[in-house]
Amino acid sequence: MASPVSRVTRALWRADGRLEGLVDAGLRWVRTRRTPWWLVDALFVAAAVVDAALDIAGTTTTERTLSLVAAGALVLRRRLPVLTFALTMPGLFIGSGVVAASIALFTLGERTDRRWLMLLAAVVQFVGFSGFVVGPPQQLDEIVVSTVYALIFALGPLAIGMLVRTRAVLVDRIAELGASRVEERRRGAEVALSRERALLAREMHDVVSHQVTLIAVQAGGVQMAGRDARERDFARTIRQLCVVTLQELREMVQVLRASGGTDREIAPQPVLADLDRLVAASGLPTEVAVDLPDTLPLPVQRAVYRFVQEGLTNVRKHAPGAAVRVTGRIEADEVVVDLVNGPACADRLELPGSGLGLIGLGERASLLGGSLTSGRDADGGFAIHLRLPVEHLPLATAG
Repeated sequence: MASPVSRVTRALWRADGRLEGLVDAGLRWVRTRRTPWWLVDALFVAAAVVDAALDIAGTTTTERTLSLVAAGALVLRRRLPVLTFALTMPGLFIGSGVVAASIALFTLGERTDRRWLMLLAAVVQFVGFSGFVVGPPQQLDEIVVSTVYALIFALGPLAIGMLVRTRAVLVDRIAELGASRVEERRRGAEVALSRERALLAREMHDVVSHQVTLIAVQAGGVQMAGRDARERDFARTIRQLCVVTLQELREMVQVLRASGGTDREIAPQPVLADLDRLVAASGLPTEVAVDLPDTLPLPVQRAVYRFVQEGLTNVRKHAPGAAVRVTGRIEADEVVVDLVNGPACADRLELPGSGLGLIGLGERASLLGGSLTSGRDADGGFAIHLRLPVEHLPLATAG
């Protein structure tokens, strides 16, 4: 059974928790509700008038007038804080404007950033409260009490005003910081979106365009070697649909390539082991002499695959039937891949081209620190050359 002392202790702890909760709720309520400025000023003026009225008995007309002027001057405190403080000083030195002078000094600390002016006002306030103007106290205890009260009334309102001003500045800066973070996140999302668009554009051109072009080539072959008119018409329709698809794809790629780039790839991605299947599917007379290890970094392997893929696609478009030679080797810590084709041996198919294939390859090479060059050769064919450094890139892991 609990002792009376423990029960009293638990009761006190519960009461303490309830009181703390009530105080927190009250503070939250105050923070979430902004008091109208006119109500605050009305309360200040009312307090100053009450302070002056309490001392009316035994005062002269001049003292009462100066005290009421000091109270009325608080109406100007937001627009003219310095003038307000000056108008309250006669009431402090001669009349009974203690509250009015304190509110005016608080307003200076809240609305003025000139330190010399705040220091001067504090000194004037100190002199007024210490009673040195009327005449210094004769007793030591009176001097000590007068000095302590003067310091409290000279520094207290000023410090509170400065604290309120600092809090307002911090609130504004926190709001600006929050807005800047929101803007930063928005811009980051836009950059990520533009990079994804550029990535999709490159992948669409490298993969979809390659496959559709291959379908068009095969359909063109069926159209020329068809056994009857119906079969040739069917192949012609397929080729025409491929042409329209490539044209729409080109327009879509141009829209997606509006901006950005990325270093992230879409899986699954091809590697060097897929080159044989790519060459076989092209249907071109191709000689392959690629002597590259399958332990090359995966980004390099993908770049080599895309390089060969784009080169074969260009040959099918611009030099159908041409012989192609693909070579790959490592020279001085660089992967060197060449794709050279001879002149066309058949009529060129009228397939649309976006002109972005070599640009995309150049971007891939640049991201990996390499380079891409292309141009006509002396035999009337076309050659493209890819160089990629590998000394600083991690090797692909097996398994």
